[in-house]
Amino acid sequence: MSAPTRPRTILITGCSSGIGYAAAHTMRARGWHVFASCRTVEDCERLRAEGFDAPRIDYADEDSIADGLREVLAATGGSLDALFNNGAYAIPGAVEDLPSDALRAILEANLIGWHTLTRAVLPVMRAQGRGRIVQCSSVLGLITMPWRGAYNATKFALEGLTDTLRQEMRGTGIDVILIEPGPITSDFRRNSIKQFERWIDWRASPRAAQYESELRPRLYDSVKKARFELGPEAVVTKLIHAVESPRPRARYYVTAPTYFAGLMRRILPTRVLDQVLGG
Repeated sequence: MSAPTRPRTILITGCSSGIGYAAAHTMRARGWHVFASCRTVEDCERLRAEGFDAPRIDYADEDSIADGLREVLAATGGSLDALFNNGAYAIPGAVEDLPSDALRAILEANLIGWHTLTRAVLPVMRAQGRGRIVQCSSVLGLITMPWRGAYNATKFALEGLTDTLRQEMRGTGIDVILIEPGPITSDFRRNSIKQFERWIDWRASPRAAQYESELRPRLYDSVKKARFELGPEAVVTKLIHAVESPRPRARYYVTAPTYFAGLMRRILPTRVLDQVLGG
């Protein structure tokens, strides 16, 4: 009798809600051994109560990254089939009102922490001769939009870093993949309010009237959905192909705005694109 095949293993970050939470449940239902990490202890405990292995990984805390991955590898015997880097946040506001400390903080959480975890996983995948690293980017890694400068910056940097890593990993058996969602139903906008209130002194801004008439109504309207918004399962569908297909794509667009953005970036002059996106 042959030995039973071990389930494939995946580490997913940012599983407290939204895309990460949906991905954790779907991948487990497909037979994967899911490590559903969260930033806070409370969210990890909630996911453990749902039957998940839930290591705490906070991208802004290098010790938690090392400890969380160590917990995963101890449970798997030192192997890992896939990593889905997903957790991120935004700081809404105009670039001229964005403090440098705010930019440093969001780069740490949305880019540098991802890089730290990815670098720690690569030796594991190199040793086993295979693996999938999937990065959850954004339509805002393809094009920019006003009021989103900090988030735009992190996703553009992620796109460049990931494309380079993909080129460098050729021939290693490690596939490096980008997923680029557009508007997805989640707590993302609500969670960005505390970052806005922490960092942006909008009343002192030369754009105070614009904040009052444009950004704040959109930010604090928790009911209105974005046009073409899809549920998180739309992202998970792409994730499934990225980690299960024998020939995954280099990038996966999600939602109509992402496909449209990719097309506009290819065919429109920059100044025309600015007029379309900047209003």
